[in-house]
Amino acid sequence: MADKGDAGGDTVIIKKYANRRLYNTRSSSYITLDDLAGMVREDVDFQVVDAKTGNDITHSILTQIIVEEEANGEHMLPVSFLRQLIGMYGNSMQAMMPPYLEASMANFQTNQSKLQDAFKTSIGPEAFTRLAETNMAMFQAAAKAFMPGQGAKNAPAPTAKKPAGKKADEDIDALRAQMAEMQRKLDTLGN
Repeated sequence: MADKGDAGGDTVIIKKYANRRLYNTRSSSYITLDDLAGMVREDVDFQVVDAKTGNDITHSILTQIIVEEEANGEHMLPVSFLRQLIGMYGNSMQAMMPPYLEASMANFQTNQSKLQDAFKTSIGPEAFTRLAETNMAMFQAAAKAFMPGQGAKNAPAPTAKKPAGKKADEDIDALRAQMAEMQRKLDTLGN
C-alpha cells in the first residue's frame, strides 16, 4: 500500500498497463482496485495514468471502483438516483452537476461530523462504558449457556459493577430519551 500522498506533498502516480494491471510508482509494486479504494479511504492523493499514452484515467478508474463496490457490497446508490444521473447526461444542466454533487457531498460530510460530535456530547463516555459492561455481561452469559464451565474461565472479568435494579432501569430510560432526542435532531438536519 502507498504512503499518504499529502504527507510528502506530492501525488502518487499509478500506471495502468494494457494487461489491466495497476502499478504504484511510489511503492514500486502492483496493486488492485481494492488497494486504490483503500487509498481513497485513507485520503491518499493519487493519479492513475495510462502507461502507454500517459493520459489521465483517474476518473474512469474511480468510476470502476464504484461499480465494483456496488456489485459486491451493499448498494449505496439508489436506482432512482442512478436513473436521474443517467438522465442528466446530454442535458443542458449536465455542466452544473459536478459542482453541485461536490457541494452536496461536502455538506453531507460536514453534517456527518456535526452529528458524530453531537452524539459523543449527548451520550458521553459513561454511557459507552455502561454499554460495554452490559455487552460483556451478555457475552459471559452466552458463553456459560453454550459452554458450561468454560464461560467463566475464559471470559475476561468485568472491570466495573453492572448497574442493578432501579438504577439500571433509570439508565435505560435515560438512554432511550437521549436516542429520541438524537432522532429528533436527525429529523431536523434532514429538513
